Amino acid sequence: MAEAYDVQAIERKWQRRWSDAGTYQVENDDPRPHYYVLCMYPYPSGPAHMGHVRNYTFGDLIVRYRTMHGHAVLSPIGFDSFGLPAENAAIQSGAHPRTFTDARIEELKQSLMQLGASYDWRREIKSHDPEYIRWTQWIFLRFLEAGLAYRKAAPVNWCPGCQTVLANEQVLADGTCERSGDIVTKRNLEQWFFRITDYADQLLDDLDELEWPERVKVMQRNWIGRSEGAEFDLRVVGDDIGDGAALALRVFTTRPDTSFGMTYAVVSPEHPLLPALTTDEQREAVESFVARVATATDVERQAGKEGVFTGSHAMNPFTEKPVPVYVADYVLMGYGTGAIMAVPGQDQRDWDFARLHALDIIRTVQPPDGWEGEAYTGEGPAINSAWLDGLSVADAITSAIDWLEARGIGRRVVNYRLRDWLLSRQRYWGCPIPIVYCPDHGPVPVPESELPVLAPDDVEFRPTGESPLRFHEGFLHTTCPICGGPATRETDTMDTFVDSSWYFLRFADPWDHGAPFDADAVARWLPVDQYIGGIEHAILHLMYARFFTKALADLGIAPKTLREPFARLFTQGIIRMSGTKMSKSKGNLVRPQEYFDSVGADALRLFHLFVSPPQDDVEWSDAGIEGTARFLHRLWRVANPESPAVPAAQGDAVDDIERATHRLIERVSDEYARWSYNTAVASFMEFVNLLYKEGSTPFAIDSLLLLLAPMAPHVTAELWERRHPGEHVHEQPWPQFDASLALQERVTMVVQINGKVRDRIEVDVDIDTQEMERLALASVRVQEHLRGQLPKRVIPRAPKLVNLVV
Repeated sequence: MAEAYDVQAIERKWQRRWSDAGTYQVENDDPRPHYYVLCMYPYPSGPAHMGHVRNYTFGDLIVRYRTMHGHAVLSPIGFDSFGLPAENAAIQSGAHPRTFTDARIEELKQSLMQLGASYDWRREIKSHDPEYIRWTQWIFLRFLEAGLAYRKAAPVNWCPGCQTVLANEQVLADGTCERSGDIVTKRNLEQWFFRITDYADQLLDDLDELEWPERVKVMQRNWIGRSEGAEFDLRVVGDDIGDGAALALRVFTTRPDTSFGMTYAVVSPEHPLLPALTTDEQREAVESFVARVATATDVERQAGKEGVFTGSHAMNPFTEKPVPVYVADYVLMGYGTGAIMAVPGQDQRDWDFARLHALDIIRTVQPPDGWEGEAYTGEGPAINSAWLDGLSVADAITSAIDWLEARGIGRRVVNYRLRDWLLSRQRYWGCPIPIVYCPDHGPVPVPESELPVLAPDDVEFRPTGESPLRFHEGFLHTTCPICGGPATRETDTMDTFVDSSWYFLRFADPWDHGAPFDADAVARWLPVDQYIGGIEHAILHLMYARFFTKALADLGIAPKTLREPFARLFTQGIIRMSGTKMSKSKGNLVRPQEYFDSVGADALRLFHLFVSPPQDDVEWSDAGIEGTARFLHRLWRVANPESPAVPAAQGDAVDDIERATHRLIERVSDEYARWSYNTAVASFMEFVNLLYKEGSTPFAIDSLLLLLAPMAPHVTAELWERRHPGEHVHEQPWPQFDASLALQERVTMVVQINGKVRDRIEVDVDIDTQEMERLALASVRVQEHLRGQLPKRVIPRAPKLVNLVV
């Protein structure tokens, strides 16, 4: 009787073996070609869920696959351990965020080990480690010295639920907080920023060099939002700024060719010239409107069309006619100049506003014949535009800008949707900002010798969510590093995206106590060869990490040649349950522990690889897990040398199995290279069926185990050791195929009628389409179904399929 496959005993054995032997530890001076595989820095929310399993299975598979291809593979792990959930848990339960976080890290680590994930655990880092905090603060101070960090008062997104500021990227399209779901409001606060806009062009242009999914690159391009156009001044009629100088309103437009159709101008409610533009007669109405808009989100404002006349007029320089100036909700101070020229004939939002306020509408681009719409935004010749009439849109834009520049009233400019990165957070559980405030010297950097600045443990968490650092006398009060006088500490902490914007550099040399990382080690490993994570990080994390990498290189901290952190990016699909993404907040998580304890990690890994292509979303169902578990039990019986369930192949079957094995190596190697893991698993299942039918050979079994090893590491390691005592399957080279033996001379051609299989015919592999059609129509089974009809179409897919349409 065949020996039973004891899943849990075997998996525990190999997990201990890999840990004790340091199997996946790698040294920086390893002479093999280097390859860096990294899954995105996980937030430790507790034991792994199915999203973790899917993500880390892909990462682990690549580590083992690349190792078998002769690479020294760097596979580190760490924990993005700062953040709101731990602080909110402290407020609710009384547990300190550090205690809460450390416990969650241990739970997640245990899950990853049970999954069989291969990491160099010596390199483990955590955002809340004092050493990591030290270097995060050190980098902040270098950015401050270089002018890349600065402080200013600004209207910011405020989440009342989280009691903190949010970056624009953390506000969802419906105007709610991405974490709490609360409606985000506006507040005017002194905040710290990173000058990411200095890198807007580089962040945009360098996307072309990256092997990233196109949809991710499109999302980043759209967020950066580069637009070319013109800025020019509209002189306010009959007014000045108090010293006789004319009051002028500077506007930005991407369509200066439409300026002859400007019938009004609009400023944002935050525009600094609004008080001067507002006449006494309109002041009450304008101030009431501004107060009402102050509570609206950017999303709500951009969808709006409300506004109030300021009482002022500005001169259209193209027509030399005055136009009324309005204040409106849909103009934002953060984009362009905070003022626009309005051309209702060519912009639908301007059209709607003009109709609402009974303003003139003048078309400046000829719509096509029969046009029955409202604003026309397409191509066409210029009309009602004097010396621009008849020009195409592109030529008219160029001519309009040339005209503005020749008269010294405007210029060509480039604007960006991208805003500087607001990094201040009014929370406790984050990296403290290393700044003190002196009454005489203002904001003063904390000396490098005093880093890290650590938040105290003995703090009181309030139900309101306010940062306890504001009320901790011992933390708050300090001395000025310049004059020694009394000073107060900055009580804001950094956005947690700061921590995840450089961790991949620290992994290259986490033991360096004299610098955030060793530049030589970074040069050996970076950029990351394969980065893996969710599409939800397409804008925030990836954009910030790219900015940090470029800035650190420019400051001489990272290698000058390192311009991008991640050479290749893969974004796996998400797991849904009943159409909704699995998440802890929704309470629909499926924990993998029950499967570790029943069918085992290998069966669960194989299910995630088999259920769909890795980039596709998956609707959760455990129906297929029993199938992958049965397959591994069949593998055990066919490959266990101590009690094989399948006899050795005999006679001609030996050659048949050898040829099938070479074809399997060729096919599966290609499927690994294309991330087509689901079809690779299907290939393995088909091959095992063949072995049960025809018998096995040592070459066939060994090749099967080697090919399957990255996907199902525990069972293949056990079976390989039993077949080859003293050897480890993951230290073996990847199997090679003989092209002449892999060549298939005959294949099975499937014949379908209207998509239904009606016959299978053995044919030469190089059969042409005419012969495929002839054989299909000559088939007795096919003729029985045709009943004398001739097909309307014959669709051949040489050499394996021909479909007859009747």
